[in-house]
Amino acid sequence: MNDETQRTGHIFGPVPSRRLGRSLGIDLIPHKTCTYDCLYCQVGHTTDKTAARKTWVSVDEIIAELKEKLSSRPDCITLSGSGEPTLFAGCGELIKKIKQITDIPVAVITNGSMLSDKQVRSELLDADIVVPSLDAGDEEIFQKINKPAAGITFDEMLKGLIDFRSEFKKDKYWLEVFFIVDLNDDDAQVEKMAACIKKIAPDKIQLNTVTRPPADDVKPVSRERLAEIAEKFGKNAEVIADFKAGQADSEFNAKDDDIVEMLKRRPCSLEDVAAGLKTPMNEALKHIESLIKAGKIEAVRQNGKIYYKVV
Repeated sequence: MNDETQRTGHIFGPVPSRRLGRSLGIDLIPHKTCTYDCLYCQVGHTTDKTAARKTWVSVDEIIAELKEKLSSRPDCITLSGSGEPTLFAGCGELIKKIKQITDIPVAVITNGSMLSDKQVRSELLDADIVVPSLDAGDEEIFQKINKPAAGITFDEMLKGLIDFRSEFKKDKYWLEVFFIVDLNDDDAQVEKMAACIKKIAPDKIQLNTVTRPPADDVKPVSRERLAEIAEKFGKNAEVIADFKAGQADSEFNAKDDDIVEMLKRRPCSLEDVAAGLKTPMNEALKHIESLIKAGKIEAVRQNGKIYYKVV
């Protein structure tokens, strides 16, 4: 691994986020190290399913990499990536040190499985935005959709989400609920989830479904059905619309390596690449075509739209 790879290996983007604008991502753990193996995961199947927290890279190394990327002017710095970020044992220290070098908001995108751990909850209190997930209303569906690591139960996970609400005093505790046809979109399951959400009391409930190529052959719930469910969840519920790229500029010139790093974390459309890297679409398309010819990325179709992903 060369020096350049070492300097930039944990920071990716900015990438377009439907919720966070242009998000500069921090990938803290090895690829697909996660507490879950979700059917819908856009990164693919989990290869290391675990609930053991570790420190795979030093916080100071991540901060050094981050400083080099702040000139890209992201709207948010996000702990996310290709696995469960709260498995990184240095989360609390990292968030504190980010706050020392920038006033850009810090978000944590988590599946919520580790919030049952008091230490993890404490580490996330300095974040500005915390977005956990809830994809089921009972143990049976939880096991089917999320396929958690041994020892993680639905009741334990739910209690963690509820406990964090009482400790996190900020107003950006957003709950993402992911729906899959014939698994958790029926009225009975929706009613169970609504009861859970009432106990969690998040500031927002964000409904999502399959829009990018998933790990398994699962089907998206229609926008009409999501709208119906949102009404049942209450006034704070919303269906997450596709991110619409704003007018791009050419102040940041995308390079092939930037695009590959972006696609390592999730499949993206041409519009996603252009918006995330703030480069004109024709310029982004040139890089994409070059990468396809080089055999580094490929195009896949999902829900009638073209996405690109690493080979």
